Amino acid sequence: MSSRRKDAADAAFSYKVKVGHISANPVQVHVEADARECAALAALWRIEAVNRLAADLQINRWKKDGIRIKGHVTGEIVQACVVTLEPVVSVIEQDIDQIFVPEGSKLARIVTDEAGEMVLDPDGPDLPESFVGDTIDAGALVAEFAALAIDPYPKKPGVEFAGHVESEAKDDRKPSPFAVLKDWKKD
Repeated sequence: MSSRRKDAADAAFSYKVKVGHISANPVQVHVEADARECAALAALWRIEAVNRLAADLQINRWKKDGIRIKGHVTGEIVQACVVTLEPVVSVIEQDIDQIFVPEGSKLARIVTDEAGEMVLDPDGPDLPESFVGDTIDAGALVAEFAALAIDPYPKKPGVEFAGHVESEAKDDRKPSPFAVLKDWKKD
């Protein structure tokens, strides 16, 4: 599992895992994006650059026909500061814990109550993802979790919005159409 296979030319970052080769014993995998993949991820995420993206993963069987991928993603990206537009270097640290089950598996069923509404626990585990065929793209999973860790509004340390003044509440009110009548008096 340590060799890297690139079957998907259109994917920004790809590491295919054959489901049939995974046993109950966990397999340790280290994946790292090369220069081409870093450039593709930067374009996909619309940021200035991806300096580094790597993950240490543990892949093993889950229940009868599922696959569980756990691990930790690390990386370094460059974004434009929202105040000065100067480059800001950010560090990505994100944990992964995702379960995949084959399409149509009973384990992927969504739990519903008597009224037919989905029952979701916001603090509970995520629902399993389904996959088609005999491969799972662990690289795409790493890229997805890394994207979740990107700060949408990066700011250089110590930089603040200067000269920004909120308007007064009285300035925001629409004038009343009857305001012109206040000075009108009947003679």
